[in-house]
Amino acid sequence: MMEELAKVPWAVIAPLIVVQLILMIVALIDLRKIYATNGPKILWVFIIIFANLIGSIAYFIVGRRQS
Repeated sequence: MMEELAKVPWAVIAPLIVVQLILMIVALIDLRKIYATNGPKILWVFIIIFANLIGSIAYFIVGRRQS
């Protein structure tokens, strides 16, 4: 197993993981601060956490209710 991990191109994957985590944290903070969303907030929490990158992007595109 360690040999397989040594073959992983971490220079490419690590920045993507960092961007994903930052986007998820920003989406969760925004969800907490915003008053109204398109759908229940608890549903958006699960979508953001479990759908990772796609969930965070979907929240910013679909989930936020425009004034």
